[in-house]
Amino acid sequence: MNIHLSLMPVLALVAGLCILVKPKLVSFIVALYLIVVGLVGILGLGRFNIF
Repeated sequence: MNIHLSLMPVLALVAGLCILVKPKLVSFIVALYLIVVGLVGILGLGRFNIF
C-alpha cells in the first residue's frame, strides 16, 4: 500500500487544529502562510511540487 501526502493539506489540517485549540493564533498562522507562499513564489520553488 502506497500513501502519498501533499504538504498543503497537512499544513491546513495542522493550522485548523491550532486555531480550534487557541483562536488567537489566527493572525500568526495567516501571516506565516502568506510569508511561505510569497517566498515560494519569489524563489520559484513551486515548480518542484513542494506545495
